[in-house]
Amino acid sequence: MNLLGSLFSSSLGRKFLMAATGLVLFGFVTGHLLGNLQVFLPPEKINAYGHMLESLGAGLWLIRLFLLACVVIHVWLAIQLTLENRAARPQDYGVTHTNRATLASRVMARTGLVVLAFILFHLAHFTVRIGHPQWSEHTFTLLNGTKVRDIHTMMVQGFSNVGVSVFYIIAVGLLSYHLAHGIVSMLQTLGLKNEKWTLGLERFAVAYCWGYFLLNAAIPVAVLGGLVKLHA
Repeated sequence: MNLLGSLFSSSLGRKFLMAATGLVLFGFVTGHLLGNLQVFLPPEKINAYGHMLESLGAGLWLIRLFLLACVVIHVWLAIQLTLENRAARPQDYGVTHTNRATLASRVMARTGLVVLAFILFHLAHFTVRIGHPQWSEHTFTLLNGTKVRDIHTMMVQGFSNVGVSVFYIIAVGLLSYHLAHGIVSMLQTLGLKNEKWTLGLERFAVAYCWGYFLLNAAIPVAVLGGLVKLHA
């Protein structure tokens, strides 16, 4: 209990906890993207994948709650550390030194709040299916004869709404921008960044974030463009 308390009470502990939750969330968003990209394959693939996850039962909801807790803690810590940094910063003398921090690092807390709002909307839309109870009734028969939830149809119908797709693209864009600074900062806090690796890590972060954004955005764009359609 004292260890947990020190993580939240000390500046160093909060930075470490923020990096640790960031690492968990980095792994999740990567895995989530790989799972969603199966929508470009025959419907059997993503529906079987969805069935595998749902077969975890209560365990799946425990994972979701754990991830949501990580998001809330991560955003809360970002706000706390931002306020601490502002309080510790000396009074300006009429000059703004923008070279002290990148734009991404200076808006981390705000982009984090937008991403949190998006996650809550995404859960309500596709997981709880608020406003779309019919999605719970759509079924798909796998090649082995098992009837499962039709995730493919749910995704196509969901992203057929232009407003939802635009919001999704903007949100993953902000998340990618957030990650551009967060990945390097996380590795530095965990002691994995040094002078020798700095340039390579920064290039990896930029490449990863561009890839993450473009691949995520490709899903709603493909649905709106008719490249991914409802199966027969």
